[in-house]
Amino acid sequence: MDAKREDKIDKYSLNKYCAVLAKQFKFVDTLNSTARQASAERAWSAIARFYDNCKKKIKGKKGYPKFQKNNRSVEYKNSGGQLSEDRKKITFTDKKNIGTVKLKGTRDLNFYPIDQIKRVRIVKRADGYYVQFCLSVDIREYAKPLEPTKRCVGLDVGLKVFYANSDGETVEIPQYYRKAEKRLNRLNRKKSKKFRKGQPQSNNYQKARKRYARKHLRVSRQRKGFAQKEALCVIKSNDFIAQVDLNVKGMIKNSKLAKSINDAAWSIFRQWLEYFGFKYGKATVAVAPHNTSQNCSNCGQKVPKSLSTRTHICPHCGYVEDRDINAAINILKKGLSTVGHTGTHAWGEIPSGLVGYVLPD
Repeated sequence: MDAKREDKIDKYSLNKYCAVLAKQFKFVDTLNSTARQASAERAWSAIARFYDNCKKKIKGKKGYPKFQKNNRSVEYKNSGGQLSEDRKKITFTDKKNIGTVKLKGTRDLNFYPIDQIKRVRIVKRADGYYVQFCLSVDIREYAKPLEPTKRCVGLDVGLKVFYANSDGETVEIPQYYRKAEKRLNRLNRKKSKKFRKGQPQSNNYQKARKRYARKHLRVSRQRKGFAQKEALCVIKSNDFIAQVDLNVKGMIKNSKLAKSINDAAWSIFRQWLEYFGFKYGKATVAVAPHNTSQNCSNCGQKVPKSLSTRTHICPHCGYVEDRDINAAINILKKGLSTVGHTGTHAWGEIPSGLVGYVLPD
């Protein structure tokens, strides 16, 4: 896209340019106009995020937009796909000749009014194609109210246990990737042996590649499902949840811990905690991790310790506790001290659920 320096380029300019591309490239012309607009919007969001990161002077990579050679998804707006009356089929109306597709799954699409479905996205996974429906709804309207528990809890995630809470409870890490690592390596070796450099790949290579990709997909789904169930359990059991605000991107730069940190899925767990907290009206807050493991939760004195030291022993007051549980108690205290203050984090564009929040009597 050629433009003069004084020209103003925004997402509307990219939308108009899609019409120009449709005349120049046949594959672009086969797409529905709303699909082209959705692709332009995604491209613009990547560009805007890059410039926003530059203005904020974020350390490290700024997220320069990358050219996507093979896109695994296509998104349609209202006019792109039409659901059948029984909501079991969807018909796509562009020149791609997708036609009518049967829908299989456990989601009941009749639950939502048809006018709430704003976009439809086709996504290619390792085990097949999926249809995603983007809805314009307030998730709190469809959430069944939970009974107040009058409980507050602090959570400290780790690599020895998935998390430890301020009540002294711990949850073990399932380590889905570690358990599947030998199988993944074996499938990867089989795939590599069938690879032909500089030549068209054989059917056996494609089969091996798909088996390897399906195994990775299975592991990622197990990890996500576990984090989702644990987050929902925490939300249902407590009215106030304080968690630690870790810089996971910075931590995985440590090559010795990166694999274990990714397998622990801390970020996924936090996202689901904040999502369910917003959905069910529970307060969630993320606090700075500074000295949560070093300070004594009983007397507040700093007790320096290395990562290998798993038991907190305070020389000042004699308090003895597991390192992670001691940190969880400190996280809860920090979280309670930030009620009504800015600087907390919650799901989406919503500020912390703590603002104006009052725990039940």
